[in-house]
Amino acid sequence: MTFSELSAFLVKLLAGTGVFLVGVYLLTSNIEQLATEKIKSLFEKTAGKKLVNVGIGGATTAIIQSSGVTTVLIVGFVNVGIINLYQATAMIMGANIGTTITAQIAALSAFPITTYIQVSIFIGIMIHMVCKSDNVRKTGLILAGLGLIFVGLSLMSDSMKANRDMIQGIFETVTNPLLLFAIGIFLTALVQSSSATTSVIIAMSVAGLTIGKGGNEVLYIILGTNIGSCVTALMSSLGAGTNARRASLIHLMFNTFGSAIFFLLLACMPSFMALTFGKWFDSVATQIAMFHTFFNVACTVLFLPFSSVFVKLSEKLIKEKTSGKEPETFLDERILSSASLAISQLEKELVVLSDTAMGAFRTAYRSFIKKDNTLIAPTQEQISRANNISCSIVNYLIRLSAKSKLADERSISNIYNNVGDIMRIAEIADNFTKYTQTSIEKKLEFSDTVKEEIGSMVQRVETLYGLTRQMIRNKDAGLLPQIAKTEDEIDAFRKRLIDNHIERLNSGQCRPESSGVFINLVSNLERLGDHLTYITEGVSR
Repeated sequence: MTFSELSAFLVKLLAGTGVFLVGVYLLTSNIEQLATEKIKSLFEKTAGKKLVNVGIGGATTAIIQSSGVTTVLIVGFVNVGIINLYQATAMIMGANIGTTITAQIAALSAFPITTYIQVSIFIGIMIHMVCKSDNVRKTGLILAGLGLIFVGLSLMSDSMKANRDMIQGIFETVTNPLLLFAIGIFLTALVQSSSATTSVIIAMSVAGLTIGKGGNEVLYIILGTNIGSCVTALMSSLGAGTNARRASLIHLMFNTFGSAIFFLLLACMPSFMALTFGKWFDSVATQIAMFHTFFNVACTVLFLPFSSVFVKLSEKLIKEKTSGKEPETFLDERILSSASLAISQLEKELVVLSDTAMGAFRTAYRSFIKKDNTLIAPTQEQISRANNISCSIVNYLIRLSAKSKLADERSISNIYNNVGDIMRIAEIADNFTKYTQTSIEKKLEFSDTVKEEIGSMVQRVETLYGLTRQMIRNKDAGLLPQIAKTEDEIDAFRKRLIDNHIERLNSGQCRPESSGVFINLVSNLERLGDHLTYITEGVSR
């Protein structure tokens, strides 16, 4: 082979691989965005039943066409406490089964029908260009991605067919099972997709190429791809919580143990391929795809009863940190790919933010009533924490907005507005600390009657916050009349308290210099009620 021929071969092979990967990306990313509600409903059905969780993992991966994405989602769910390690273990096993769908699709390239499937590129792009609906446009890109997968496979197969003798001569010499196993691990870790590696192997078989002597050799590479696929989840767990890292380790252990068992089986039965899949299916491409599916199903059946053992082993190997623990959060970047799930987590984080802001207000209120300036520092710490949580939510919203559909933008906008209203509560807490300082510096005194009146108004605010919190968590529109009634009571309290204060001023019971603090304080309580009401209105939209 001349240098120019070799260059042409490599260019065509790499071009085919690139087209294939672009097709997989278009297919996966757009299905993932369209299927977020289905993914959410699947994961909301998590239960103690192992088979249910296997089905959830398998169905999710079959929908979005990527076990890597599913496993990363599972790691994220474990990290924020949506699911536990026992559920995650069964889901990971299911995800391994679901990922074999891509290889089954690739195996269709051995049949003439795939030539007609390639026209879906044109159809899909036209749909994307002509249609205005966001969902329809994404459906067009899915069709285009499906067509590109087969074009890429065709390019790879054609390049290898044109140089079959030379390539066959190279691959015939590779017969060492451990070397083939390592090749599978390395290639999959490099492209971070076992489906991509398996599809390239299938493209080789369509070109008439065999690895080694055409026996079990190709299966060793397939076994290696299953371990290489763990790299994505392992990388995603870096910097995550203890349980997230345990979930990634379980994924690695499951695939390693399964590959080790099948490696020994293939080594002991050199004619395994010929006696099984070689007899059952005519197409070598189908044989490889079916082995890939069989391997993952068999491993799940074998290891599912021992899923608790995997969990306990991961807990032994990765100990819980006892110090330097970061504050818990419901936000995890791994979930950004599923907008509806990310929005659900954001709503939980809103509760954390509102609890923190209200905690600052309560501390500031106690500081004022008791004229205790030692509570000012704790109040400022809570306000600072609220600011940090607020920044995290806003940054998360920005990243989510870049990946979300138009239909999700309204929810994202409402959450952003709610963050602003919650932070106004923290500002009111800060205002209360200033009232406390002024009262201490000017030696202002408020009678027990005044304190009781303010306390009654604060109780209404607490009632309204309880309803607001329920609204954020449950989105119960039935609470709205009660919320409106409580806000009206707070408004009426403000007027009554100010009227009473003016009467006391006229009768000489209150010092005039206390007016500024008292009126501003009562007005701030009314503002707090307003912001809580705005939050419930945003949630109900």
